[in-house]
Amino acid sequence: MRKVLFIDIVHPLIREELTGMGFHCDEFPGYGRREYEAVASEYYGIVIRSKIKLDKEFLDKATQLKFIGRVGSGLENIDVDYAEGLGICCLNSPEGNRDAVGEHALGMLLALMNNICRAGNEVRQGKWIREGNRGIEIKAKTVGIIGYGNMGSAFAQRLRGFEANVIAYDKYKSGYGDEFVRESTMEELWAKSDIVSLHLPLTGETRYLAGEAFFRKFSREIFFLNTSRGQVVDTSALVRALKEGKVKGAALDVLEFEDSSFEALSKDLTADFRYLLESDHVLLTPHIAGWTMESNVKLASVLVEKIRRFGIAG
Repeated sequence: MRKVLFIDIVHPLIREELTGMGFHCDEFPGYGRREYEAVASEYYGIVIRSKIKLDKEFLDKATQLKFIGRVGSGLENIDVDYAEGLGICCLNSPEGNRDAVGEHALGMLLALMNNICRAGNEVRQGKWIREGNRGIEIKAKTVGIIGYGNMGSAFAQRLRGFEANVIAYDKYKSGYGDEFVRESTMEELWAKSDIVSLHLPLTGETRYLAGEAFFRKFSREIFFLNTSRGQVVDTSALVRALKEGKVKGAALDVLEFEDSSFEALSKDLTADFRYLLESDHVLLTPHIAGWTMESNVKLASVLVEKIRRFGIAG
């Protein structure tokens, strides 16, 4: 019987469906990387989130492996090129949490521009400050989206009713302009954006893409959102831009200081991170943009259907 190894805890739907396809499913919650490596050669498939890296060293031990199913969008914990060179099919399920990310990004933007979190905390402290919490409307602003895949397009769709000018840049796509967005260049995005939202995978090319040079190029003061990956943003550069007023406010669901599993923060907190914690111009959430009750099910069902569609069960 072909066996599938579950490295992370995922929705039980995946196990149920794969079992129905004829797979035997194993999970060992107490295992670490070395224990998984020791049994890797037994498995036809692996289902994973972000617990460990499936790099060359690991994949060389998985001699029977035919597919890797990543529950979620990013594939940065998998050496995809090496895996595919070995004939291993790499699948993910960004369609499953695109709606959740789009809604979360919009919610963070509204909270940031209208000082909702700060004002709420002040009321709880007995402060009733109206003028100091006057908000800014999205209407008529230019929203620049960088990366126009599942997440970027979901955010654009949710902006439609706000009567904003929504533009997007994606280095690897063209012809995607529609009723939600106008295809743009980075030069136009730097020149015209009032709001900027990142929706990029973490790759060697995008790591620390948002650095000092990036923030300096904006002609206007911006509100800045990141719901993609923490290491796409150079935190020091962002803090400097906040201090200088180039960034009026930042909403961050992901941080440079997350560990590779996304389940905890580094214990070595820098001065820049403390600035983010203490600034009332910064809104933080713990990597939950795609983490809804509905997306938990959809991520699982999308991945199952991709396994079925690619004929791996046949």
